[in-house]
Amino acid sequence: MSGSEAQLPASAPVPQEQAVLETFFSQLGVFSHDRAKDYVEREKESSGQSFFSRKDSIRNIYTSIQNELRKLVAVGKGLTASNSSHLDVLLCHLSEQLCDFIQARMEIAEFYEKIYSLSTQKSIHSMELVDTLESIVRKYSSRFHHPILSPLESCFQLEVDVLSQLLKAQAEISEWRFLPSLLNLHGAHSKLQSWGQMFEKQRETRKHLFGGQTQKALQPPHLFQWLARLKNALLAKFSFYFHEALSRQTTPSEMKALTTKTNPDYCGKISSFIRKYDAQNVSLIFDNRGSETFQGHGYHHPHSYREAPKGVDQYPAVVSLPSDRPLIHWPNVIMIMTDSAMELNTLEKVVHFYDDKVQSTYFLTRPEPQFTLVVIFDSRKSEKDSHFLSFLNELSSSLKNSKPFAGLKPGSKG
Repeated sequence: MSGSEAQLPASAPVPQEQAVLETFFSQLGVFSHDRAKDYVEREKESSGQSFFSRKDSIRNIYTSIQNELRKLVAVGKGLTASNSSHLDVLLCHLSEQLCDFIQARMEIAEFYEKIYSLSTQKSIHSMELVDTLESIVRKYSSRFHHPILSPLESCFQLEVDVLSQLLKAQAEISEWRFLPSLLNLHGAHSKLQSWGQMFEKQRETRKHLFGGQTQKALQPPHLFQWLARLKNALLAKFSFYFHEALSRQTTPSEMKALTTKTNPDYCGKISSFIRKYDAQNVSLIFDNRGSETFQGHGYHHPHSYREAPKGVDQYPAVVSLPSDRPLIHWPNVIMIMTDSAMELNTLEKVVHFYDDKVQSTYFLTRPEPQFTLVVIFDSRKSEKDSHFLSFLNELSSSLKNSKPFAGLKPGSKG
């Protein structure tokens, strides 16, 4: 049964039931979920029916709705052409497509649960998540295509597009690839902006309708707010990992002003730590061994050639504060990284090393597989110093991006 078969001729008036469906899905299409719910509740009052209670889990609600829709499909398919009305045909057709939509939503809900479960793991493999998400999208693309459902299809596509681009950005940043990271972040940002404008329009409409009285502000859905938080966390990480490349495009004072707006401001936090505890250096080290594409900071033409780095240059400092990496310490840093590889790779641990020859202390931790944070002091420091340990643990956890993922826990305020 095609979408056109469920359509009335353009000249025919739209039946009230169809108008109710069109209004309902239009409201869902601009994420006015509360308004859509209130609208349907009003329509259902006369029959004494009601929505599910708030105590029902989302999975139970989806399953119940799906069961009801399947009943409608069965009834519709049991009718013959002679005793079925246009509305019967339309409802059967919509119910069939909505079953697929509900199934897609259930799989997306499971996907969000998977993201949440990764928040407690040592490392997050974002490209595996992207592959899972894209397989869900491929499976359900064009499954709910009826014109009445187009607002629902559009908002579903918008959600998965933003989520996919953010996860791709996270994967590219973790590989220290500048241009793909930037393009995915920009794409997600643009889509979130247009999405946010929907809420602004709704707010303006409400102001106009109620003659300028103070109304309760329309809050964007939790999903939108969570995606915006994830984008902001990735923007902060991007600004930190590519700090040198971005710094070349502006003045030091302007760069500082821009990074101050990111949350967290990694460079600001590290600079404060260095001043407060008189650290000699804090660096983020990139292990590019085995990488054939590594060419250094920023964007490089894909066909430009540069000989693969050797020796200590296989471990460049992608960020070094307060100034360039201290070369005299680099052999020591690489030795500690090599000797403590298992601890750094498998444990949420800060590795401590004191070298009495150079009378320097090193603290290291690994936020993700190819990146290591190192703090260097030119004096002896205790391996149990809670200020240093908590600083590195907090920084590492933040760069891993586990906090936004943990914000998906039901009832979490992010």
